[in-house]
Amino acid sequence: MSQTLDSKLVAMLEVVYPAVDCAFVAEQLIDAMALAPDADAPPAHQNHWDPSDIVLITYADTVQQPGEKPLVTLKRFLDDSLRDAISAVHILPFFPYSSDDGFSVMDYLAVNESHGGWEDIEAIAADYKLMADLVINHMSARSRWFENFRKRVGPGKDYFFEGNPKDDLSMVVRPRTSPLLTPVQTDDGERHVWCTFSEDQVDLNFANPEVLIEFARIIHYYLERGVRIFRLDAVAFLWKEPGTPCIHLQQTHELIKILRLLIEHHTPDAVVITETNVPNRENLTYFGNANEAHAIYNFSLPPLLINTLVTGNCRHLKTWLMSMPPAQMGTTYLNFIASHDGVGLRPTDGLLDEDEKQRLINTMESFGGKVSYRRTADGRDQPYEMNIALWDALKGTAEGGADHWQLQRFLCAHTIMLALEGIPAFYIHSLLATENDHARVEHTGRFRSINRGQWQLDAVEAALADPLSHHSKAFTELKRLIAIRRAQPAFHPNATQFTLHLGLQLFGFWRQSMRREQSIFCIHNISDEVQQVALTDINLIGTDQWTDLLSGMAVDDLAGVITLKPYQSVWLSN
Repeated sequence: MSQTLDSKLVAMLEVVYPAVDCAFVAEQLIDAMALAPDADAPPAHQNHWDPSDIVLITYADTVQQPGEKPLVTLKRFLDDSLRDAISAVHILPFFPYSSDDGFSVMDYLAVNESHGGWEDIEAIAADYKLMADLVINHMSARSRWFENFRKRVGPGKDYFFEGNPKDDLSMVVRPRTSPLLTPVQTDDGERHVWCTFSEDQVDLNFANPEVLIEFARIIHYYLERGVRIFRLDAVAFLWKEPGTPCIHLQQTHELIKILRLLIEHHTPDAVVITETNVPNRENLTYFGNANEAHAIYNFSLPPLLINTLVTGNCRHLKTWLMSMPPAQMGTTYLNFIASHDGVGLRPTDGLLDEDEKQRLINTMESFGGKVSYRRTADGRDQPYEMNIALWDALKGTAEGGADHWQLQRFLCAHTIMLALEGIPAFYIHSLLATENDHARVEHTGRFRSINRGQWQLDAVEAALADPLSHHSKAFTELKRLIAIRRAQPAFHPNATQFTLHLGLQLFGFWRQSMRREQSIFCIHNISDEVQQVALTDINLIGTDQWTDLLSGMAVDDLAGVITLKPYQSVWLSN
């Protein structure tokens, strides 16, 4: 007999809170989510996605129109320009905030008034799968909860994690160079709060079950307003124990399982995505046993793919792809090459050596990029991420510098991403081929601003309408590639994938649909020189008719050769 929801919750809660009345906490969580204690569990290992799923990542106010709330403008831009290209939209934090472009949330239950209101969020959710951030690790130092923490009253008094400067915190893994503990004056004296990211982003205290219950209420509120995909921001740092690295602790994994269990009992087709910008092996643990994240970000893909295209050598990308386990049914990868953050370097640990990382960093800096650092346990500052617009990251090669292959290289990167196992996600500035925004960096003083620019709607429309602009050329071709991808069963996020061995200048892999009726051989020239592929090396089935989906070219001679121009791709399908 299967366990009831409440008994499952109690078993998980006992791992996290061994000294607490877990039956009472389970009852509170079920009540916060408006569920029945004996609610039926949704079927396991269900795929809530198919080949047509494409995610757009954007801020609420990336596209603007004078005199109009940005969420209204965004909806119109989606409907007019992208309705036939995307299925889901990730609107980065749209709540009132005090810093970090939204990730220092002041009120989880409000929409930033300057962006619009909940009715605008719900209008987008009515037509697209809406992905929203659950900024779960930390909250703004200017929030009401933190004001209550200072006043020593509830709610908030015991909601934030405190540290002792005398504790041994040398093992704590940090993504920043700022101090970990921040002294604050409260109504009963000075206290030191834990700040993984910045002194304005104070870490929440999940050792207090009340905080978990509050987040169940927040999740329920989001579900009722149409959110269907939850991005658990910075979730790897959720549980803290001095004397440990304070990352990936078992309690963190149990808390993700608890949130997943509650979400899927409320909305069986809702999806949980964990944002864990860490080395690849660590990242994979967030699938759990298909009972934690439905999807994880493929964080190693952006730096490895950019490195491949600027060096003209796919050895590391190929080695990584061969090492990636197929996702179990009911789980998948979220593939992306660019996002609102920089290109993370930690996910290359164990994949690129230090000299190769430095060469990549030097190349990005020569293309106008910046580098952000983190503080290691031994007090050293180490490169953490490269801050650069993807369009500029691919403007040339490490050896030759900027060249005339920028558009082809940029399109090759996306053609690879679109074909890989998983769901493709496009950052809006990649779809629009936006350049580095150095003026914004000057204005904010933050390197990440280089890839967080804003467009006026009429300027976007003019750029996309001009067939000679690189924005129009990139956008038009990306939409064509997306349309082809969405029609192929072999590009289901969980379809079979095998890596091909075609040398270092040709990156190839084979996809086969889940019913085995379609195969696609995806072959990409990742160099600035012409390359040839002998079809006998690919082993095409002789009784089938083969066509390149990208060019429409029929392949008649299976013993022949295909010639690929620099950065050209073929998707050979039967």
